[in-house]
Amino acid sequence: MATELQEEQKEDVLPPFEIDEGYWSALLEEGEYASNSAPYSRGSNWSDYSSDGSIQDFPNGSSFVNEHDWKTAVDTYDQDKAIDLQITGYNRGGLLVSWNSLRGFVPASQLVDFPTEVNEYTRRDLLARRVGQSISLRIIEIDEDKNRLILSERAAQVQEGQRAQILSNLKKGMIQEGIVTNVCNFGAFVDLGGVEGLIHISELSWGRVGHPRDVLSSNETVKVYVMSVDPGEERVALSLKRLQPDPWETVEQRYEVGQMVEGVITNVVDFGAFACIEEGLEGLVHVSELAEGQFLHPRNVVQEGERVSARILNIDGDARRLGLSLRTLNEDE
Repeated sequence: MATELQEEQKEDVLPPFEIDEGYWSALLEEGEYASNSAPYSRGSNWSDYSSDGSIQDFPNGSSFVNEHDWKTAVDTYDQDKAIDLQITGYNRGGLLVSWNSLRGFVPASQLVDFPTEVNEYTRRDLLARRVGQSISLRIIEIDEDKNRLILSERAAQVQEGQRAQILSNLKKGMIQEGIVTNVCNFGAFVDLGGVEGLIHISELSWGRVGHPRDVLSSNETVKVYVMSVDPGEERVALSLKRLQPDPWETVEQRYEVGQMVEGVITNVVDFGAFACIEEGLEGLVHVSELAEGQFLHPRNVVQEGERVSARILNIDGDARRLGLSLRTLNEDE
């Protein structure tokens, strides 16, 4: 579990065009469900089923897996076939299924019409009710070495071979429409018609984003820009902000040194405060430019959310830097 959390933390600081192995583990973390409690199960002893979809032990205490069953699973994955399996248990991340000697994991984000904005107890109850039912699934990830079998009900809704066709047709630079399936700490997943792509938090807006939920919500229909496609790994990197022009590219044509601007304080730190003068365009008011006289901390001068008037001191579009001053304004007054 610690490894998965570390991967999620790494994902938070990825540069815009880099998607590492935390991509698909994002499906398993269920970031919108915050709980430190042990996994839940009913009718089975799956409490040690790890959140990455691998199985540490089997309900009967045996680690035996029939190699023929793995081959069947690989063939099914390669042929993009849907299968009907019985739900045998659940944990905080999703549902558990049995397939001959194999055990599989269905992340909650891969369930059709499963609510995401519910509390822990409602979520647990909804998952528990599915135990014993049959469900149509497609394999979205398989790794025999890691004993990992991940399946999706969403993927099973499309026709056989349709996902491969979608992946082959997707190209960098295309604009696609999709439905948001999951919003978590590091971004949002969007269903493009049977294939899911990830919008990393850094690609949601040119401006500062506190949490992806501030920008998107589950089941919302959105248009996205395709940044990269890896058909072999079935990975699609998407962007929301690239549908809009980068405000820094034209900042030097639209603003000039000495100009007075209106802005909102977005962050106060030890060395000063940041002010947003338009979406995606933030400038720094250095502590030396906040006010005259002595003060203990910049928060003694300005607060987050406060609207201010400032004078532009310097502009550097290439470095994406904008220097602002409140002190010169006060001196003029």
